[in-house]
Amino acid sequence: MPRAADLAQDSYGSWEGKSDAELLADFIVTRKQRRAIPIIGDPDPDVLWRLDMFYTAVGLRIEERSGLVTPPMIEMKPMGASDDCFSRPGGWSLCQDIHRFGFETFRKLAEAGTKLVDDATAAIE
Repeated sequence: MPRAADLAQDSYGSWEGKSDAELLADFIVTRKQRRAIPIIGDPDPDVLWRLDMFYTAVGLRIEERSGLVTPPMIEMKPMGASDDCFSRPGGWSLCQDIHRFGFETFRKLAEAGTKLVDDATAAIE
């Protein structure tokens, strides 16, 4: 897997020289932190950035393996009281969990990304 620095969208060099752990630290959200995050209202812009960067990295890895361009396609809209909330097996319940997007450990982050890449690559093949 590429180093986090290779995937970082850093046009000003502010992340240059940082370790993978430093670059990926924002993706780690412990249970205690997760419980403290309210799930009411619009998601924090930092959460949306993490979500976008995670799926962009997954798409880049799929592209590297398959040769097919795979940009993430995520549409965010406010949820009304009548809107359906969905979750898929092994996936995110996007109505509530979007506010808490992150992984408890670096290992869980890597496993989630690897599983998505492996599943997509298998589907392409």
